[in-house]
This record gives sequence, C-alpha cells and structure tokens, in this order.
Amino acid sequence: MFPTKKVQSLVGSKIQVEMKGSPRYVLEGILNSVDEYLNLHLLETVELIGGEKTRSLGSVILRGNNIILISPVVE
Repeated sequence: MFPTKKVQSLVGSKIQVEMKGSPRYVLEGILNSVDEYLNLHLLETVELIGGEKTRSLGSVILRGNNIILISPVVE
C-alpha cells in the first residue's frame, strides 16, 4: 500500500506526528485531511514533550517534508 493511501485511511482518527527539528516535536491530534504531498490538517492538536501534553494548539496544518513519523494513537 502506498504511504498516502495508508495515511488517508487514518482520516478521522487520532494520530501522533513527529516533526523535524531540534528538539524533536511530537504533536497529537485528529487527522482531518491529507494531500498527495503528505501535508496534514490536524484538529484538536496538542504538543507533547516527554510524553506529557504541554499545550493545546487547536487546528494545525503540517507541511509534509517536515514530518518524520506518523502513527495512529491506540486508546
């Protein structure tokens, strides 16, 4: 399965996204939409530092080339 198809199957689900940068940023939110470049639109997004929710960001758009890892959240 192509990565874009796999990520599109997660629309409506809660996901965690690890972003490039130092320190590495981890965001968690509900995937609202994704395009062919893996740009993501997340709703109800929160920032995680050391596994702890630190701040609420709300609606966020992430550029695909800054994403390292996308994983579904199992609750």
